[in-house]
Amino acid sequence: MDETVRAQYEAYPYPPRDPAEEATRLVTGSPSHVLEIDHYVFAGRRDFARPFRALFAGGGTGDGTVMLAQQLADRGTPAEIVHLDLSAAAQAIAAARIARRGLAVRFVQGSLLALDRLGLGGFDYIDCCGVLHHLDDPLAGFRALERALAPDGGMGVMVYAPLGRTGVYPLQALLRALAGEAPLADRLALARRLLPQLPATNWFKRNPHLHDHLSLGDAGLFDLLLHSRDRAFSIAELARLVADAGLRIAGLCNAIRYEPAAYLDDRTLLARLDGLVPLDRAAFAELLAGNIKTHTFYVVKAANPADTVARPDGTDAIPVLRDGDGPALALRARTNRIVHIGYDGLDLRLPLPALAPEILARIDGTRTLGAIHRALAEAVRPAPEWAAFKAEFDRLYLTLHGLGCLFIRHAA
Repeated sequence: MDETVRAQYEAYPYPPRDPAEEATRLVTGSPSHVLEIDHYVFAGRRDFARPFRALFAGGGTGDGTVMLAQQLADRGTPAEIVHLDLSAAAQAIAAARIARRGLAVRFVQGSLLALDRLGLGGFDYIDCCGVLHHLDDPLAGFRALERALAPDGGMGVMVYAPLGRTGVYPLQALLRALAGEAPLADRLALARRLLPQLPATNWFKRNPHLHDHLSLGDAGLFDLLLHSRDRAFSIAELARLVADAGLRIAGLCNAIRYEPAAYLDDRTLLARLDGLVPLDRAAFAELLAGNIKTHTFYVVKAANPADTVARPDGTDAIPVLRDGDGPALALRARTNRIVHIGYDGLDLRLPLPALAPEILARIDGTRTLGAIHRALAEAVRPAPEWAAFKAEFDRLYLTLHGLGCLFIRHAA
């Protein structure tokens, strides 16, 4: 089966990328953004002047590899980055993208299940996106990655989620019945003939939030509907799998989607959830929202005793915006105190606190919360006491961190 999967990605490298586009844009996302890694794995205290080893296990055509390699190079980090993948065709695209940017990455062809044999290990960070749900034994994959982690290292992972992919698996079964073991190009042709014929009642037809077959060409269609090995995990299933591998979930990306209060405003209903631990709240929210297609999250070793997640506590915490700048966001917040964001057909309207514009205007990635409070106290009348300021910041942080926009670091 590994050979079947490899053959698919040799024929249709995924996602399709043109190395020439590296001259005009850097693809960014989650996981593996350097701010996220620092926040979830190193409690915001990683000194990136020190050597850093990273593995992209199943790195494909290189989105994550290119992003982190560029971000570490921009910081002057002495980094060793290894890109591991089954597909030579996918690696060739990733290598061309890296070469366009003049970056340094080591490319190794093979399976993440062979990490022990390949002698690859001791990584500060591992990225594994879109891979574990294609393994015959995902637990074996998690365990192989766990062994390759340094004791205080962590991983960024993405796997499929079931509810947002409603319709995918019945249609995959239809196409297996229709196409059997036909050549890959013939399977694609049959899929393209079938899609316009789907009745309005077909669950895939009724799910308008699946786009790869429309936006990513043959590679997107094959990966979505014709993959030979594909499964999805609920939060509850994922939590058990991670624990069985000797790991623990440090944080879920886009955490607002896993918070029931983002969907419910009935206090009686929310009170019933007060006793749930965070992962149980996340499992409830997944069932409630019904549209989550993937889970993206960070894990660390269960044996690591440290609290690896940065907290917005104390005057020395430094808030850092992932994209955009504080003053620009402050201008928007002055005219609209509501963040309006859409997730696959679901519109969320999230209120911002009264001091949001003043706080955002002073977030520059270097000021501590203490410094922001002092600057704000000189500019605002009446000057807010620390407790009032911190309550306002915490409300702002809950929203913007939940949207993946705001993180915490501490001075090295």
